[in-house]
Amino acid sequence: MTVNLTSLPNGLRIVTDTAPSVETLAIGVWVGVGTRHEDPRENGIAHMLEHMMFKGTPTLNAKKISDLVEDAGGHFNAYTGKELTAYYITILNDHLDLTIDILSDILQNSIFPEDEIDRERAVITQEIKMYDDSPDDMVFMNAQKHAFPDQSLGASGLGSAQVIEHIHKENLDRYIRTHYAPNRIVISAAGDINHDEFVNKIEHAFTHLPAQNSADTIPGLVTAQYAPTPTIHEKDTEQAHLILGFKGVSRLDPRHSTMRILSSILGGGTSSRLWQEIREKYGLVYDIHTFHDTYQDSGMFGMYAGTGPNELEQLVPLALDQIRSMRDSITGQELARAKTQITSSVRMGREKMMTRTDQQGRYILGHGEAFNITEFVEKINAVTAQDVTSLTAEMLQSELLVSAYGPIGKLMPVDKIKEKLTT
Repeated sequence: MTVNLTSLPNGLRIVTDTAPSVETLAIGVWVGVGTRHEDPRENGIAHMLEHMMFKGTPTLNAKKISDLVEDAGGHFNAYTGKELTAYYITILNDHLDLTIDILSDILQNSIFPEDEIDRERAVITQEIKMYDDSPDDMVFMNAQKHAFPDQSLGASGLGSAQVIEHIHKENLDRYIRTHYAPNRIVISAAGDINHDEFVNKIEHAFTHLPAQNSADTIPGLVTAQYAPTPTIHEKDTEQAHLILGFKGVSRLDPRHSTMRILSSILGGGTSSRLWQEIREKYGLVYDIHTFHDTYQDSGMFGMYAGTGPNELEQLVPLALDQIRSMRDSITGQELARAKTQITSSVRMGREKMMTRTDQQGRYILGHGEAFNITEFVEKINAVTAQDVTSLTAEMLQSELLVSAYGPIGKLMPVDKIKEKLTT
């Protein structure tokens, strides 16, 4: 297994994660711009662009792109994140040239037909309604919005139906000309692939990227300000959904590995403290877990639980007890188990070529260098119990975020939750 990274004179970065004798090939384009870089008046444009990128070029319409990929047994997809956008194809490795041709064509020559925009506008509107009908999605969207209020980082990546209605071809053209510069793009591939040959092919295929080299500071980027306010949404659903959140760490913070271990011990699996106490001991939930979202300059750590309306009153004090317990002590067994779970998950995930491709594309955009599994394991294994308790103590000093959605009449008042957390 060999990882190689090449930077072209124009700033375009090319990475290969070679796995000899593997038949699957995964190739994608990772662009270092996402929903947090949008003008509020165009909230949702990054997501719209992602939907439109496979919809046609001067030589290929949307149907032909689908036919070419699927006739070869492949699969294409894309996703939009807060700080990046990705377009990728998974296929057998004897279709390397076809994959490069399609990706280079859509990135450089997409024409964004208005009739396709109209259809996709309707699709995205349905996607927005789908999320609106999903209470476990809504509690997370509300948490993000109220953790980073009045900021693009807090806005929905889907956009709003009102804004989506007014996005047209000229908006997409302007957005891609502004943001899709070579020095913000990583082309990542994983499989049985020769790095030098791949670089040569990419260098000849990606010669007309839509934007020029641009400054490191992305237009529209505002430093994240974690300033949480409660978001309590009463609705007649079967379950009450709750998030208790805190300020987390950025992806560049040296304590990022510590935060992963903290999350694993507190709510990372069936052996975690929250699961054992609240599900196994008291049977109050079907799902309870922790999460940590990290960005280049901030982060959010939180606990999610879905419970019955009558169980909510009992759940909150128990959850707060377990959260507070993380600042007191961590056992050697818990620490060892968390390290094994984290490193094993990453190592097993690397058996999938798409996971490797995504891993390298994201990591290079976020850290400026290729992901190294050995260094990752070393950082995880270097974390001590004291590191975890100290980070917990610091985290608990941040302002508490409470996001609740559903039949939440028995939820403890927010000021009482905050009081109990500190006593």
